[in-house]
Amino acid sequence: MKLILGLGITGFSIARFLTQENIPFKIADSRQWGEYSLRFSAEFPTVEIFSGDWKASWLAGIDEIFISPGIAQKDAIVVWAREKNINISNDIELFSSVVQAPVVGITGSNGKSTVTQLLGEMARANGKKTAIGGNIGKPVLDCLADDIELYVVELSSYQLDYTKHLNLLTGVVLNITPDHLDRYESFEHYAASKLSLYQYCQQSVINIDEPLIPKKSSATYFGVDMPKSDQDFGTVTCHGSCYFLKGDDILMNVNDVKLIGEHNVANILAAFALGDQIGLDILAMVECVKTFKGLAHRLEWVAKKQQIDYYNDSKATNVIAAMTAINALIDKYEQIVLIAGGIKKQEDYSALFALIDRHVSNVVLIGQSAQALGSNIHSAKLSYASSIEEAVNTASTLIDSGVILLSPACASFDMFDDFEHRGQVFKEWVCLQSKK
Repeated sequence: MKLILGLGITGFSIARFLTQENIPFKIADSRQWGEYSLRFSAEFPTVEIFSGDWKASWLAGIDEIFISPGIAQKDAIVVWAREKNINISNDIELFSSVVQAPVVGITGSNGKSTVTQLLGEMARANGKKTAIGGNIGKPVLDCLADDIELYVVELSSYQLDYTKHLNLLTGVVLNITPDHLDRYESFEHYAASKLSLYQYCQQSVINIDEPLIPKKSSATYFGVDMPKSDQDFGTVTCHGSCYFLKGDDILMNVNDVKLIGEHNVANILAAFALGDQIGLDILAMVECVKTFKGLAHRLEWVAKKQQIDYYNDSKATNVIAAMTAINALIDKYEQIVLIAGGIKKQEDYSALFALIDRHVSNVVLIGQSAQALGSNIHSAKLSYASSIEEAVNTASTLIDSGVILLSPACASFDMFDDFEHRGQVFKEWVCLQSKK
């Protein structure tokens, strides 16, 4: 008998797969019986559901566990399973055991969703029937189809933690910065989780600017400087303009890209390198980059009201992501109002506070950690709000022109279901206010 842990989107996906394969299973979740349990029971009426605090008795008769990424290795149910030598797996391994088409894997602390989506669209522009999924959008098992020619899969460290078997045609670790340290014994353990992706790759793409990623002689490299070989990707600045390169060949002007920020230059280079390794046409990739508008909640332009632009960067749940957003805007706007806050992560915020004090005129703080964040901001003017709606209203009174940026640098679960919910509420209220 199998046991699925987690009643979220991944748990539902695994349940559908096991049902199709006629494999009996039960499912458990540490949350009390509620909306997810009711939905699951309606879709799988004969499956036994355990809910509430983890119980060792739930493991009786279980020979394999499939874990959703939100469940940590230190959770009691996982510890008990290891003590009983019960095999622990996940949806990524189930997917890998049955997938027929080539798979590209993408991970990193920041940028992985953008690169995953961009590469998927590049492949489609090349005429390949491509599925995009994993930690972005659809779970991988829901992507399976007989006519798919390529799978482009975003992989989180949580997913990699429970993966032991995975066959990737190529893959990349975009970058490694402190994140999710509540889930790991140390930053080194988190970095090792990310880097484990390379052991599954037939070929590798490596960010030459990331010091924590070991270099390999057979890999394709990318970085924001001149490429070191004809097969690598980089940039060059000439006569005041910056260009993407493959080797010595100019691909396009960086100014032709709709995405803003140096971090997106690196993301595009990664997508070029991955696409080149899987045989995509360079010219088709270039045209795709020119039209790519990016993903929702990732430094997403929302609206312009009078002389103020509004950007939704709700996906910025850590320090580096928020700093990246601010740095992308400081050359374009004289005045920046930052909306930040939520649940502060276990990382060093000092560099973010210093950047705010140098370049942000006003900060509106929300959420559980608002006061803790505010106590470390000294030059920027501070305001506090009890909701996103109030934060937008307050921010709009603070400047006559410039930009209002939602880039929280915090998790969202104190006020919202997830970062997407937070970003959607922000966008809806901005658009509502823009119509007045």
